[in-house]
Amino acid sequence: MTVVKINRLAVPDGQQAELEKRFAARKHSVDGAPGFEGFELLRPVAGETHYFVITRWSDEDSFRAWAAQRTPRDPGTTVSRAEGILEFEVVDLD
Repeated sequence: MTVVKINRLAVPDGQQAELEKRFAARKHSVDGAPGFEGFELLRPVAGETHYFVITRWSDEDSFRAWAAQRTPRDPGTTVSRAEGILEFEVVDLD
């Protein structure tokens, strides 16, 4: 069953362009991960100041395997702060 993970990112004023540039530079870095189906970076436009990163995975185990092998980033080089993750399963309506 497809699962969706949505990360909420706080981005300091003036760092939005840098965040988008960094995501663009690594937009295919997860493509080879087993079970990865795709991602989107959402820019706030009205009523929200946070960016959201939406990822889709074929199943929970695939996401957990990828998350377990991730290398943490150097906090001195980050331009955003994660403020929680929302987790969903995609409902098969057939």
